[in-house]
Amino acid sequence: MPSRPPKLSDRHQQVLSATVRHYVATAEPVSSKVLASEYDFSVSSATIRNAMGWLEKAGLLYQPHTSAGRVPSDSGYRIYVDRLMTPDLAFGPEIEQLLAQTLQNGSGSIEALLQGATQLLSTLSGYVALITRPRYPTRCLRHLQLVRVDSERVMLILVTDAYETRSVLLQLPVDGPATGAATGATIELADGELQMLSNYLNSKLRGRSLTDLATLDWGELDRDFQTSMELLRQVLVGLVQEQAAVPSPEIVVRGIAEVLRQPEFSELHQVQMLLHLLEEEQDRLWPLVFEVPRPDAPARRVTVRIGSENPLGPMQTCTLIAANYSCNDTPVGSVGIIGPTRMLYENAIALVETAADYLTEVLRVD
Repeated sequence: MPSRPPKLSDRHQQVLSATVRHYVATAEPVSSKVLASEYDFSVSSATIRNAMGWLEKAGLLYQPHTSAGRVPSDSGYRIYVDRLMTPDLAFGPEIEQLLAQTLQNGSGSIEALLQGATQLLSTLSGYVALITRPRYPTRCLRHLQLVRVDSERVMLILVTDAYETRSVLLQLPVDGPATGAATGATIELADGELQMLSNYLNSKLRGRSLTDLATLDWGELDRDFQTSMELLRQVLVGLVQEQAAVPSPEIVVRGIAEVLRQPEFSELHQVQMLLHLLEEEQDRLWPLVFEVPRPDAPARRVTVRIGSENPLGPMQTCTLIAANYSCNDTPVGSVGIIGPTRMLYENAIALVETAADYLTEVLRVD
């Protein structure tokens, strides 16, 4: 059972907060003289030194070297995140606007959206950014469109609620064999008729799962469109099978080069273990990034795992910040950042939370 965090006086809170902020900014151990000169404590460096000594005994600070200043421990960062940090209320809206402008309000495929969002998060944070691809209980049809290619062919464009796009070239059916001929003539459909057919199919099929489409009784559809029904049914069945058969990597990862610039990742062995986890063992990483909410647990908007709180060895010098994104109130994926425990938590948390909210809004099916 974890030990109860120590009760801190106002001064202890001020000194711990200042130590965290200074160490995050400089990556240098913090001395009492530095805090006395750069922060307005209105007390002597000796008083600050005593407070830092108390925080060290409480396990919230430690000295990496005997003659060095002190740096925050995992427990120190935890208290800072839970009790002491002050969120920048203007930062989230700025990031939301930047996401919308950069990603063009979610236009394009879900894959392009995830790739762009992950790259932007990595650039803004300076850490590894990762976004899990959405896992839907069932994929549903969001939109379909029939577009003329030439006099004999049309293109069927299918968009799911995961913003996955599939396009299939269709050969227009023939209208039965002509008298004395082996084959009939290709049915001609004007652009207006194609649009009417698209509108009709959207009104009947939008929101249905792809598995439903594969087993749908097409005889229930309007007989005015029966000439195209069998061909469309075959194509949609093929799309269902194709999507089930083609797996893709579960987590989009960007920013490995960014995080390698951090001094905490100067040891080659540590970097190799982290890279192996990100590239080869995503199945182990997935449950940490995408945490399915439990009905009996209190709701957490953002999960922050600091250092030794991470159960995987390569992650125990890192902090993982993650937040789920949803589709119509159902969590389907997660946005995360991995960096050193010496992290600007206020901005990193706001980045992750804002990106998750943005994806939730984009994926909303009205």
